[in-house]
Amino acid sequence: MNKFLLAAIPLSLAFTADAQQKQAVTAQDYARAETRLSYNIEPLVQRNGIHPNWLPDDQFYFRTSDAEGGKYFVVNPANGKKLPVFDQQKLAEALSQATGSSVVAEKLPITKILSIDDRGVIFSAGGKQWKYKDNKLVADDSSIQAVATGRRGRRGGAGSDGNPGEVLSPDKQKAVYIKDFNLWLRDVKSGQQIQLTTDGVKDDGYGTDNAGWAQGISPILVWSPDSKKIATFQQDERKVNNMYLVSTKVGAPKLSEWKYPLPGDKEIPMLSRVIINVDAPKVIKLQCDPDPHRSTLSDDIKGGLGWADVYWSDDATKLVFASTNRDHKVEKVRMADTETGAVREIFTETVKTQFESGWDDVNWRYLSKSNEILWFSERDNWGHLYLYDAATGKLKNQVTKGNWVVTNVVKVDEKNRIVYFTADGLQAENPYFSQLCKIGLDGKGFAVLTPGAGNHTAAFSPGGNYIVDTYSKPDVPPVTVLRDTKGKQLMELEKVDVSKLQATGWKPCIPFSVKAADGKTDIYGLMWAPANADPNKKYPIIDYIYPGPQGGSVGSWSFSAVRGDNAALAELGFVVVEIEGTSNPLRSKSFHDMAYGDMAQNTLADQVTGIKQLAVKYPYMDLDRVGIWGHSGGGFATAGAMFRYPDFFKVGIAESGNHDNRNYEDNWGERYNGLLENANYEEQANQNLAKNLKGKLMLAHGLMDDNVPPQNTLLVAEALEKANKSFDLVIFPNSPHGYGQYSYYMMRRRWDYFVKNLLGAEPPVDYKLGPNK
Repeated sequence: MNKFLLAAIPLSLAFTADAQQKQAVTAQDYARAETRLSYNIEPLVQRNGIHPNWLPDDQFYFRTSDAEGGKYFVVNPANGKKLPVFDQQKLAEALSQATGSSVVAEKLPITKILSIDDRGVIFSAGGKQWKYKDNKLVADDSSIQAVATGRRGRRGGAGSDGNPGEVLSPDKQKAVYIKDFNLWLRDVKSGQQIQLTTDGVKDDGYGTDNAGWAQGISPILVWSPDSKKIATFQQDERKVNNMYLVSTKVGAPKLSEWKYPLPGDKEIPMLSRVIINVDAPKVIKLQCDPDPHRSTLSDDIKGGLGWADVYWSDDATKLVFASTNRDHKVEKVRMADTETGAVREIFTETVKTQFESGWDDVNWRYLSKSNEILWFSERDNWGHLYLYDAATGKLKNQVTKGNWVVTNVVKVDEKNRIVYFTADGLQAENPYFSQLCKIGLDGKGFAVLTPGAGNHTAAFSPGGNYIVDTYSKPDVPPVTVLRDTKGKQLMELEKVDVSKLQATGWKPCIPFSVKAADGKTDIYGLMWAPANADPNKKYPIIDYIYPGPQGGSVGSWSFSAVRGDNAALAELGFVVVEIEGTSNPLRSKSFHDMAYGDMAQNTLADQVTGIKQLAVKYPYMDLDRVGIWGHSGGGFATAGAMFRYPDFFKVGIAESGNHDNRNYEDNWGERYNGLLENANYEEQANQNLAKNLKGKLMLAHGLMDDNVPPQNTLLVAEALEKANKSFDLVIFPNSPHGYGQYSYYMMRRRWDYFVKNLLGAEPPVDYKLGPNK
């Protein structure tokens, strides 16, 4: 027998014995973990939150929800009463008789309640309108309209209803849409169509929303309050580079092509601002240079219900807007005469890094009645409001101040000169907990309107007389209360019930705080451990990461019974952590700027030091087995972690990562990293560090990803091949950024990868995840 074969026999036997001893994770283990996914968890959460549907006189109704269905209640804030809207059993019997279909009391087919008063309850169900009073149900043909609910847009903002691709006027009589790169007007009543612009051509059209990752068919514009004019732009993209994606199919593939500028490109989309009179069509070009496709809000020009940074005066004679330069360092607040197009500059703010005026929506306003600008700035290292005279451009006073952040301007009461806003940082327990506040425009009379520990989500009644406030913590279920405008609690409305969930052995996440890599700054996060963790055992660690810098790993700091598959992974025998590292928003300006110009930091040093601190407090965490995964920016960070900290992170899964920000849309990179000539994009690119890989790495990407183009991942794959490194690659040929129908497939592959390479066990073969398996 060959001597080499003889020598190999003992080694082969050793491998066989090792394989026999290798732990197995069974299909039953996966099934148990699956009980911690949303489609199994959510039915067990009872009375899950309140969504008030407002009626006249500040009354509102809501429907509770639980596994068996729900109940309808009506609240009258004036008398503090909360009563059932009707006897649901009797109404179900009446509906069953009237429709000939079986109706269950807890699952009434009501789509909307239109009124609740002494005439009875008028509601719509099954495509019909009904009236129910004194246990009698009759068809109703009255023309009652429900009171509009939901978020109000900015002054003169675009309407959100109407046909797809159209933007309705405030009076709902006109609709504007794009046709052949020009804007057209449709008269809602007559159906007559009128062309508003005539010189729009391909790649130089009006109101278009097709640059970079942001794409849509509706025009971007803002209607004047009197519904006679619109403010919009002509977007010149004629010399902007194209992005290409190719579908996978039998036969000739389909090519997708659109304008997608990259950092450093000489040409980017430019907006020439215009005002259009719609009754007698006339285009008035504003007398200012074209602006880059930028806004003070994140990396898109849309905000709220229309076009960010654009406000009409009440009489529609003035248009106030902010122009943002290419790298977001200069903001010019301007005012245009809407008849002549003349533009004057009100004031300018210049910053060293990057300017932003909000996260959900822009935080500055034009106050037409007093001709003032309520401006948002981080000039004192915290996000606060400042009041300017729009006539002179002079600062009148700072409105808010302190070591906390204005996160969202909710509304401005110009008559009483009060601004209502949400603020983070007022609670010592957690700087991300948000509360509704108010203050006078003169900077006096500050008050917190939603007291109580936790993260608050609050909304005013349409009349502005009451506040519905829901507050919770990541590990404490929500309570919803009704308050007056002084913040006084009038009544408790609902409390989320998780008793059925707890009966299954479910446990909430564990909030924590640790020190950042600088050893001084407090950072915060959440942790999940196996339900029956044995303190005498060691459990591998999985770090879920999203580094921002426009957001973070945790996202909402309100209660959620399930956050992705974190709890499910914990059930498989891991300790899972999310750490909100430095360089993310909603804290101080200096905190947010910690990694400005070097996005490859990706909070990674904070992740490493944070996990090490947690392992001291929880000794069952195994620092020799640390994995990491993330999607999009988290994919970028994950590969970076595997290449920059190869001795700490042993297993990584990088999904849809923007691994080289020269290959991701211009606005985001140039905002947070600086212009190409001022920041070292080359040094930050993951493919240039691929040779450092020591552990196990899986890359994944959708080949029809119009957000993060797939060549980002393919560059890393090619570099790993050049470096002779083994890795795994999952491709979704026809999927977008989030994988769509294959999301649960990717989740299962993620579980398998961590189980095999981090837990050291064999996963069940091809286990199928998903609610409809």
